[in-house]
Amino acid sequence: MIEKVVIANRGEIALRVQRACRALGIKTVALHSEADRDAKYVRLADESVCIGPPPAAKSYLNIPAVISAAEVTDAVAIHPGYGFLSENADFAERVEQSGFIFIGPRPETIRLMGDKISAIRAMKDAGVPCVPGSDGPLDQDDQRTLSIAHGIGYPVLIKASGGGGGKGMRVVHTEANLLSAISMTRAEAKAAFNNDVVYMEKYLEKPRHVEFQVLADEHGNVIHLGERDCSLQRRHQKVIEESPAPGITPAVRARMGAICVEACRRIGYRGAGTFEFLYENGQFYFIEMNTRVQVEHPVTEMVTGVDIVKQQLLIASGERLAYRQEDIVMRGHAMECRINAEDPVTFMPSPGRITQYHQPGGPGIRVDSHIYNNYVVPPYYDSMIAKLIAYADDRATAQARMRIALSEMVIDGIKTNIPLHQLLLNDALFQAGAVDIHYLETRLG
Repeated sequence: MIEKVVIANRGEIALRVQRACRALGIKTVALHSEADRDAKYVRLADESVCIGPPPAAKSYLNIPAVISAAEVTDAVAIHPGYGFLSENADFAERVEQSGFIFIGPRPETIRLMGDKISAIRAMKDAGVPCVPGSDGPLDQDDQRTLSIAHGIGYPVLIKASGGGGGKGMRVVHTEANLLSAISMTRAEAKAAFNNDVVYMEKYLEKPRHVEFQVLADEHGNVIHLGERDCSLQRRHQKVIEESPAPGITPAVRARMGAICVEACRRIGYRGAGTFEFLYENGQFYFIEMNTRVQVEHPVTEMVTGVDIVKQQLLIASGERLAYRQEDIVMRGHAMECRINAEDPVTFMPSPGRITQYHQPGGPGIRVDSHIYNNYVVPPYYDSMIAKLIAYADDRATAQARMRIALSEMVIDGIKTNIPLHQLLLNDALFQAGAVDIHYLETRLG
């Protein structure tokens, strides 16, 4: 078993990893910027190391500082959480070259799946259904590009190969706008990702976002933990997630899960990962794979009883998966609301001091959060400050419990998006499980 882990992240995921480590008797080292010096997870860790000033580029994204912290604390492994360096293949490589265990996939796997073009090729080779597209990067041959778009059919989506988080994407509805849209996307991709390679896909009009959670050890054992629906999104950022996905039958779940498991075997995957799909008219289309733990992993934990972060630690320790596929049974329904420090109408960030905090409770309620009374939300990082999870025997009861929990949750001193979640929980289409990925943007105007 790994003896000591550096947690190279912040916020609720740092606390979540810390708890999983403590459950396994693993000592923890909390890394923090100067802005996070008083964070709960820093106080609760066995050791802590300040790795730089508040800006992420000078602290949480500072690879030499992270590795140096592991060296001076005699740690054995580094857990990257999500965001920051979690899907940085160069970081994973540097960690391993420095003699530490990277709690995640192998660097070459992260690199393969981090480039969307190479990921799509690998998935097609593995038999995973993909969105019709250019089957590779677009070149400077304008006639070839126009011909590809004509064959796919408008509207089409221009996507940056190195993009992520909703950046580097542009919808094109007519041939007249295609070439200029490609040029603009290339320029944006170069500026954002230092990679101007773009490709083309069919733009699906009303798809849902359905993703499958997988776990794989280094001995070739792979399982899936069913699916999540993450269709309620704003600017490609998820707002509410749930498991299981409404309308997905056990037969469809088994078929798609088996495809994901086989794909993991084909690429030699190790650790926790998520296959993300667009789902429309009964068809799945692969869009990307996240080679890390997901923000929304708690809903899968609630319905399967599997501690995903604990499994990450065990896999990194060289253990074999303790589960076989037949051991995984999805029971009940879970949903998660991402609570952000932001104005619920304008969505402007709302950092500042929390003057009063009351955490909701009751049957089936779970809160993953690092905040507390008098905690100061810093202005330097992502605005998510909590994840509110509701579990019940069925979807309707889970929704009812979530509505109660939202009404009980008190976060004073700053603005939060709790009113938006209350609005959505009372939305008739959401209650019916009938929203697509464009619904929230359209509803908000």
